[in-house]
This record gives sequence, structure tokens and C-alpha cells, in this order.
Amino acid sequence: MAAERLVVIGGDAAGMSAASQARRLKGPDALEIVAFERGHFTSYSACGIPYWVSGDVERRDDLIARTPEEHRERAIDLRMRTEVTGLDLAGRRVEALDRESGESYWTGFDKLVIATGARPVRPALPGMDAPGVHGVQTLDDGQALLDSLDAPARGSARRAVVVGAGYIGVEMAEAMLKRGFEVTVLNRGEQPMATLDPDMGRLVHEAMDGLGITTVNGAGVTGIATGPDGRVSAVETEAGAYPADVVVLGIGVEPETTLAREAGLPLGPHGGLLTDLSMRVAGYEDVWAGGDCVEVLDLVAGRTRHIALGTHANKHGQVIGSNVGGGYGTFPGVVGTAVSKVCDLEIARTGLREKDARAVGLRYVTAVIESTGRAGYYPGAKPMTVKMLAEYRTGRLLGVQIVGREGAAKRVDVAAVALTAGMTVEQMTALDLGYAPPFSPVWDPVLVAARKAVAAVRAEGGA
Repeated sequence: MAAERLVVIGGDAAGMSAASQARRLKGPDALEIVAFERGHFTSYSACGIPYWVSGDVERRDDLIARTPEEHRERAIDLRMRTEVTGLDLAGRRVEALDRESGESYWTGFDKLVIATGARPVRPALPGMDAPGVHGVQTLDDGQALLDSLDAPARGSARRAVVVGAGYIGVEMAEAMLKRGFEVTVLNRGEQPMATLDPDMGRLVHEAMDGLGITTVNGAGVTGIATGPDGRVSAVETEAGAYPADVVVLGIGVEPETTLAREAGLPLGPHGGLLTDLSMRVAGYEDVWAGGDCVEVLDLVAGRTRHIALGTHANKHGQVIGSNVGGGYGTFPGVVGTAVSKVCDLEIARTGLREKDARAVGLRYVTAVIESTGRAGYYPGAKPMTVKMLAEYRTGRLLGVQIVGREGAAKRVDVAAVALTAGMTVEQMTALDLGYAPPFSPVWDPVLVAARKAVAAVRAEGGA
């Protein structure tokens, strides 16, 4: 029998994890694998780009987990700088454009994996394409930004404006600060880090101000001004202009599903592909999708969400590769866990914010506590704030947000496990967490918040 052909669109986390896992399960005689990647790099950590730009990671290649040559050594026909421009599901083939030669050709498939990722949000405003305005989605983007930072500055000023105050925005603000720039962050929202409730976002704002980063909330960008040389000179907002030698866009990303939409594949409310638990595209037997181009089930809210994270993408790829290769795997969903930092401030969240709970019709109580990451008497104890949401009456944990210094962010993992297990805040108070003065107070901050949430549930729910 002739080998089946698997075609993979996208050569980063989800796509190449799927290809690699399928290859582990089936050899070249049983499964031919052809993968297309439109960029210069494959299997790299986009999440590490801010730390490469800042200088914390010395070399670009340190972010690359596996090179094209390494994939090819495993009998994966990986075609770089080749973009899939057409998808013919009825004919079971894809059209590819070689960006180097300009040649366009069709390749047939028996099984298809769509891992086209996400694209940065880039508003259609005047000047957004001017030299000096940068997104940071790919390694190519990161290199272009570094090249721009090395360009001669106008006069002695080195001013960076970051548009957006989400994860990428605050991480790039830190990177620019470490590069010696005066940094201004322009944020449309009430507070930075809209993935947090505003009261927790305010803590981030205060910390950023203390680091010397100017954060402007409620700043809707209207355009980019340029100088006589055509380069960016300022970011214009409804409230005024902010001088800039370089602009970094950290507004967020959206699923790259242009091919899928044109082919008539099912998309969710956030524009991502819809799949079943095996990551098979809904209604299509031999088509799978994973990574930043799909929507995932929020296990707490019971709705699909678009969450662009490498952790999810790699898991999706493992599940897809197992199923394509004749094994079995499922991806049940997520609880929405994420961590970040700006300098020494750690930021974490999992589950629902207050507005998320209201949007799905859940009544809730909140508890906010202040504690430290170590026993208060132990040297180096630093403050942290923990906010917890629990369902009214039942006490089911709904979400946790943490802002603090060393040792704060990874505490959210305890809450992520509790959310996945469907625990109540009262059950959480009995968790047997590790304790020693260098690592935690006797009552870990997450458990202190759980105790306070239990009291709120009892008071408001009559339990």
C-alpha cells in the first residue's frame, strides 16, 4: 500500500509537534509528512521574544527548539519560506507559494493539519506601517525591532512608546526600559492588564510607575506621526501626542483563519476554528487544527475562548499527532491560566474575572487579601495581593488573580489545579501545601484567600 500523506500548514509549536508525534508513531513507509512554513524559522518560542529583545536571552537561536534540518532528518519534508495560499477540501489538496522563487503549485493530502497561528492586531490607522513601528509576533519581527533599536537616534533622546498594556505590552515595556529607553505605555482600558480585574490592574499600574514606566490609561490611539525622514516621530491619541523614536505594538492577536474561512470551515465567535476533543475540525473527518488559530473550551465558563499560548499549542500538537499516527488523545479544555512579569513584579491569573462571571450568568463573591511570599520574619519576604472569586452559595472556585514580587506568580498553579478539579474554596482550605519559612507563611497566601472566600460565601449564601 502507498503511504498516506499528511500535510501540515504552519511550522511552529502546534504544527511541528503534530508532525513529530505522528512520525514517532508511523514511519515514512506508512506516512509521508509534508509541512509548509512561510517564515524563516520553525519550532521557536515566540513567548521568549521580549526577553531576547531586552538582552536577558543573549542569542536568537536560543529560542529555537528544533531547526528545519533537524525536522528533515526525521523524514519530515519541511518546506520553508513557502506559504499555503489555497485550500481545496473537495479535491484534498493545498496550493503553496514558494516565496523565494515565486513558484506556485498544488500538493495533495490524505490528512490535513491547520496550524496557522495568530496575527498581531494592527489597527488600520494612519502611519501604522511607518518605519519604526513594530509588532513582535515572530522571530523575524524581533530581529527587525532590534535592528531598529540600533539605528541612530534623533538627538540624544531614546523614547519608546508601547501601544497596549496586556502581556506583550508590559513585557515589551520592560524590554525597552532595560535597553535604556524612556518608556510610555498607552492603554485604552481603565487599567493595564485587562486580563485582571481593574482593582488588581491598578496594582500593576502603580508598580510600573514606580519602575519609571509612564502608563497612560484611556488613551485611544488615532494615528502615527512621522518625521521628514519618514520614520515614526510620535503616537497620536485623542488626548494628545507622545514623542517616539520607536513604537511597539502590544495590542494583542487574533486567530489567523483566512484560509479556513475561505474554505468554509467552522469558526467560533472569536474567529478561531472549532474542533472536537480530538482536535479534529468539527464535521471534517481528516482535518485537524491546533494552536493559536483555534478556540478552546473554557472549563469554568462553559464557552469557547481564543487563548494564544505556546503551552496549549504544544499540547494540541501532541494530541493531533497521536490521533493522526494511529494512537489516541484528547484536549478537554483550559481554565485560562497565564503568568507574566514586568521587572520584579509578577502577575498571574486563572479562571474568571468578575466581568467574565457576570457574562455567563454566575453570581459570585470575592475575597482580597495581602500576604507575603515567605514567613514575615524571614529575610526577603515580599508582599503579594491575592484576589479570589467563588460562586454564590455553592462556594465553587471561579478564579484567582495574584500580583506580587518573588514567588507570587507560580502560586496560581495551585488555583489552576483546584479549578480543573472543580473544588470549592472550603475544600481548598484543607489542601496540604508545602511549608517552610523561606518559601511560605504557615498559611499560604492562596489558602488565606480561600478562607476569606469561605467566610464571604457563608455570609452571603447562608451556608
